[in-house]
Amino acid sequence: MPITNLNNKHLSTDKIKQAQTAIEQLALTVKEIDINLTSNERQKYGSINEKNKLIVHKVYDYFQNQPQLSSPEVNWIEFAKDYTSRQNLEVLISQLENITTQLRNAKILHDFDNYQAALTDYAYTTYKASTSVSGYETKRNEISQFFAKKKGGSASTSPDTM
Repeated sequence: MPITNLNNKHLSTDKIKQAQTAIEQLALTVKEIDINLTSNERQKYGSINEKNKLIVHKVYDYFQNQPQLSSPEVNWIEFAKDYTSRQNLEVLISQLENITTQLRNAKILHDFDNYQAALTDYAYTTYKASTSVSGYETKRNEISQFFAKKKGGSASTSPDTM
């Protein structure tokens, strides 16, 4: 017997609306920094790796503590703003990724529960269709199209993938 109802926790309609409102507010809040990069631009500019972050940190440290050693050709005011912005954005991204993981995990369990219940219903439908009760044969035929065919021509009761 399959394990079912792995996630019995559900957000209320009000909580869903609150979350949607918060997401809309967040989108409006960060709209001023919305820059749409092409895939080529994303690849060209990329994200600096950990080693390069260390270089940026060290240069910033020198600028803060020994500014006389800093290049006059760098706009240090903009450098400091960029440095602060990237740190703030990194924190926000991490928080959003954590929320996304939480949402994805909950959804996976709800998907699993729905699928197991659908398989149970399909098994019941198959049983009822074999007893010639009206409507079940049509339902079985419509659902059976989603299962892979075995080499004998009959539908398998196991999915291709969940």
